[in-house]
Amino acid sequence: MKAPFSPYLSGIKAGLQELIRILRREYDYVSILATDSRGLAVRISQHARSVASETMTTERGVVVRVYKNGQYSEYALNEFDPGQVEETADQILTALRKQQSILDATGSKVYNTAMLRDEPVTLFVEKETEQLPETTDVRKLVEKLGALSDAGMAMSEHMIECMANAQSTHICKMFLTEHRDMCQSYVYSEGTAVAVVSRDGRNQIGYEGVSGLCGPELFDQLQDKMTKSVAMAVELLDAGRIEPGEYEIIASPEVTGLIAHEAFGHGVEMDMFVKNRALGKEYVDRRVGSDLVTMHEGALCTDNVTSYAFDDEGTLAGDVVEIDHGILKTGICDALAALRLGTEPTGNGKRENFEHKAYTRMTNTIFDSGDSTLEEMIASIRHGYLLEGMESGMEDPKHWGIQCIIKMGREIKDGRLTGKIVAPIIMTGYVPDLLGNISMLSGDREIFGTGGCGKGYKEWVKVTDGGPYLKTKARLG
Repeated sequence: MKAPFSPYLSGIKAGLQELIRILRREYDYVSILATDSRGLAVRISQHARSVASETMTTERGVVVRVYKNGQYSEYALNEFDPGQVEETADQILTALRKQQSILDATGSKVYNTAMLRDEPVTLFVEKETEQLPETTDVRKLVEKLGALSDAGMAMSEHMIECMANAQSTHICKMFLTEHRDMCQSYVYSEGTAVAVVSRDGRNQIGYEGVSGLCGPELFDQLQDKMTKSVAMAVELLDAGRIEPGEYEIIASPEVTGLIAHEAFGHGVEMDMFVKNRALGKEYVDRRVGSDLVTMHEGALCTDNVTSYAFDDEGTLAGDVVEIDHGILKTGICDALAALRLGTEPTGNGKRENFEHKAYTRMTNTIFDSGDSTLEEMIASIRHGYLLEGMESGMEDPKHWGIQCIIKMGREIKDGRLTGKIVAPIIMTGYVPDLLGNISMLSGDREIFGTGGCGKGYKEWVKVTDGGPYLKTKARLG
């Protein structure tokens, strides 16, 4: 079925269009983003159960953006009454005039920016889904996850806790200007299975997740994820420490996604180029990886939790080839940064919610596949590690350093897995070296979307990343 567009947004649309007409009397450009996104989150463990209607992306509100004399301003509303349009317009105008008077009185320097184009666009998208979070039988879902938690506890004598989490969000957004009328509705879901084990005073955690551009039907896949989570946790009880050094490595698809996100995530967000805070600005049309490396970024390059039709600035979603056979071709860009850089926006202007400003943000960040097999990669390594599971990562966009915390590594010697496991692992390196040493890529790939990404320490949004198995060199410790 189609994910139905919000009746609330449809009901306030005419009033918002009238608000635009009123504000246009004073401003050269006016846009409105209206949101109404509902969700469901269920978290089950052996010690607690919780059910909530909020997820990272649930929201309802309106944000107005206006432009005049080289300057943009915004005003957010928690509620909009289509019967009080004139009063709302007066409220917004009073606040914006006060803001301008403060800027004038303090002599604040304003970054002069050109006006956004407003070509006519009409779009109405309702994506397919089997189920909706707002009509899900919560009682049955709680029972299903409870049974899954109990089943996980029975999988090993070392289990001390087992968690099953599921959340689903129905996103509805409407973007309006004088000439644009854009609406979209879609559902994304994500689930995790977490196993905690203990033996001889040592605790370990196994984690597996699943995500997709679909409804709560996705949660049927958690059974298999729970089995893998428990197996990982139990294996980690026997893990040793790695001897620090440089090794040949094989990154699993999850680790490949972490490398993609950290190596060419924030480093090619082009609002960082405006402030000269990213080294990537100096490497456009230069080599940053081996000939095997091609990387895509965009809401259209795969179907997962961030695969929308248009971004929060009304720019149509895209599929950007950031790296083409080792050459950095471009970054990604929100609409205002694009104006300041003299380039085109890429559909990556995203807000944490309607109360937050839009930044250049990642959507789906993915390495292209190659034509090798995992078995061929393993056979090619004299001494190295197959890295599996991701914990976290960080990068330095100004100097292109990268640090990734990996769940575990499986030792490889003379082309064979030895059975030895090391954990945890910290992988570090210089991005062009890490990508330049990529010598093999598998023909398959996976996409992961159970996490979020912050801009600095805040501004959290949904992202996905992934790719194939890849072989390269890195420093491990």
